[in-house]
Amino acid sequence: MHPRFRTVYTALGALLLLGATGCGSGGQGKGGELNMGIAVANISLNFAHEMVLGAESAASHAGGVDFKAVGPPNTDGPAEVQLFQNLTTRARDGIVLENLDPPIFTRPAARAVDQGIPIVALDTSPTDGSKVGFYVGNDNYALGELMAKEALKRLGDDPKGEVAIGVPNPGTPVLDNRAKGMADTFRKEAPNVKIVGPFQTYSDPGQNYSSWSAQVNAHPKALAFLGVGDADSYNLAKIKKTAKGTWLSAGFDVDPKTLDAVKDGSNFVTIDPQHFLKGYLSTAMLIEAVRDKDGKLPEGWFLSPGGVVDSSNVDEVIARQKSAKAAYDWYKPTIDKLLGDQESRMKPLKDAR
Repeated sequence: MHPRFRTVYTALGALLLLGATGCGSGGQGKGGELNMGIAVANISLNFAHEMVLGAESAASHAGGVDFKAVGPPNTDGPAEVQLFQNLTTRARDGIVLENLDPPIFTRPAARAVDQGIPIVALDTSPTDGSKVGFYVGNDNYALGELMAKEALKRLGDDPKGEVAIGVPNPGTPVLDNRAKGMADTFRKEAPNVKIVGPFQTYSDPGQNYSSWSAQVNAHPKALAFLGVGDADSYNLAKIKKTAKGTWLSAGFDVDPKTLDAVKDGSNFVTIDPQHFLKGYLSTAMLIEAVRDKDGKLPEGWFLSPGGVVDSSNVDEVIARQKSAKAAYDWYKPTIDKLLGDQESRMKPLKDAR
């Protein structure tokens, strides 16, 4: 485990255990301490840590918020549903909900809304019937386009050959949209590139490594192997080093191992969905709605930005990742700008991708 995340793992593990108990005091409403929380799909992967740290930072800055984080140790939709339902018994003033299996959260989310609990969807747009009308997330199709364009910069004019694309959890809109953005861009801008996949690469790091190893063996002459998830990034880098591959490799997110792979040149980029920022924004707007707007959340999709991490800025991002305070200080100008002009970032919920 990377030393700069050891403390985070310990703290979040404790929160996971607290979340599993399902005990709490219930909300106290406007004027008193708020009882709120966040549920995430996988407490052990970096993307979830980022969101939780951002959410906890927003709650801390707001003050007067008893804030709990819950999530299963591995991606397990039914287990997260149970943790979310437990959380609703104590986080009565509002919950931020991130998940990778939207359909199974439709009824639990709707029940929570019916109980008067404000729910903000984070990173994965809510399903019809969930009664959740506010979503904070990236334009994931655009992030996929961004990845493909970065690859094309390095493949030269009119590249010919295969590009393999992997998706950890097929059927999850946030991930499928990234893969579609990638594939569509290659087809449009590099017609002699053949897209193979998307293959299922799994979010579990061990399964992910095995899946990518199989694809690298099956496509030894591929130009690039590109993933859309957290484990994709660092496992592709590890496989490339072991195999002494000359193909391009890259994925998403800013796990410490991924940043190391960008720094040493194994991966040419990583795409950063800026999960800390999304966690912060979603929680700050939830608290604002409960305290200042009688619990009335905005309606629609709040578009949160993302970006590219490459050799030119990887050291800056590594420094940002050293602590929650460092992350907040780095994001603060963006946080202030986005929260100060929320209307400019609102899109129709139906357009979320």
